[in-house]
Amino acid sequence: MESLENKIVIIRHGESVWNKENIFTGWTDVELSELGITQAREAGKLLKEKGFIFDIAYTSELKRAIDTLDLILEEMEEDIPIRKSWKLNERHYGLLQGKNKDTMRKVYGTDKVEEWRRGYEAKPPEDENGMSESLKDTVQRVLPYWEEEIKPKIKDNRIIISAHGNSIRALIKIISPKEEVEKIEIPVGIPMIYEFDENIKPIKRYFLSNDKLD
Repeated sequence: MESLENKIVIIRHGESVWNKENIFTGWTDVELSELGITQAREAGKLLKEKGFIFDIAYTSELKRAIDTLDLILEEMEEDIPIRKSWKLNERHYGLLQGKNKDTMRKVYGTDKVEEWRRGYEAKPPEDENGMSESLKDTVQRVLPYWEEEIKPKIKDNRIIISAHGNSIRALIKIISPKEEVEKIEIPVGIPMIYEFDENIKPIKRYFLSNDKLD
């Protein structure tokens, strides 16, 4: 059984219908796919099997992350407070939202699209409302929420966060500034564990699996 002291669990939502269709999603509120539902339930079963218990949960305001969290807690038979914030939303992909990734590579070129997807300061073209975010922008909105809301609760609470690929990269950048988050792949539906010392300094980060700790 896992020791739960000074740990948090962070999970990227299960596969969404737009993940399945290779579409830029961003702030668009789409459903989990059937596979995504299964992934969320399997994550809940795994966390329960490993002995995890939670006191409080955090998620974005987007359905795919909320539903993933609900399914996890259902499998764990947990009934805990859930706090939702747009600050944990996926990054806003601007004009790319709702567009197929391969099509956008043909329109803008593979290098430019990959720069928008993985560059730290690169920002996609803005949508009709002037909205678009870089990963740096995402870090800047996640940072105060982490510092003011989540981090102070780690010592006295067992925490799970259900979020998105880029808001999780933002969290990693905030917690472990030296990590090259642009190159980190965040798998869907796999619990990621952060361990901290008594001063809430990160000790290690790893993904939970059925047979071993990676």
